[in-house]
Amino acid sequence: MNPDPLLQTVVQIADDHLILGHRLSEWCGHAPMLEEDLSMPNMALDLIGQARALYNYAAKLENKDRTEDDFAYLRSDREYTNCLLVERPNTDFAYTMLRQFYFATFMQPFWQSVSSGTDETLKGIAAKAYKETGYHVRHSGEWIIRLGDGTEESARRMNDAVAELHPYTDEMFTADAARQYCIENGAVPDMQSIQAIWNNNISQVFAQARLTIPKTPYPQTGGRQGQHTEDFGFLLAELQYMQRSYPGAKW
Repeated sequence: MNPDPLLQTVVQIADDHLILGHRLSEWCGHAPMLEEDLSMPNMALDLIGQARALYNYAAKLENKDRTEDDFAYLRSDREYTNCLLVERPNTDFAYTMLRQFYFATFMQPFWQSVSSGTDETLKGIAAKAYKETGYHVRHSGEWIIRLGDGTEESARRMNDAVAELHPYTDEMFTADAARQYCIENGAVPDMQSIQAIWNNNISQVFAQARLTIPKTPYPQTGGRQGQHTEDFGFLLAELQYMQRSYPGAKW
């Protein structure tokens, strides 16, 4: 395979996981109950661990002596190609669980397909990531049902989260030229097939949660092209602070 489109695709997937992992880590010490104060940072660690494995692979593909830290901490905002969904701020617990559910329900069939793909390194990453993502789907999905079919207040918050976040979901399934190349070479799955699985799984959980899937005539996109929301700048300033302030520092 041509390493350039594969590199772009690997970095794109890694960016999704790093940014969402950072967002989840912001809940550490602030969750509504002790169980969630343990669960959410653990999910964040899963995502950041997956990002590390992907960035390491990207560094090998690039072969320019960059490391995972260079990819994570030493790029400008325009160089990140994560989808907009993962950078959305936490807002409240319902919003956070829905964002996690949307993304994990996308990544579970994605990793399952990659595990039988043509790229040996991605297959190895996918084997572990698939198991971790399965937990993320179950955990966040249970909360979607509990909140959507819960009290009047919890249902209101979950419906507000759906209305706010659903327009950001279409971007997960877009495929630029680099990803399309990887699809054609069997390294990653076709996005339409993943979207069909995602739609079915979302519909099942939403039915139990008494939630309605909204129509999105104007999907929110741009992250894949490096065009991010204002919130992303604040996220990146916090994420990169130590490396930017003390470059090359070691523990």
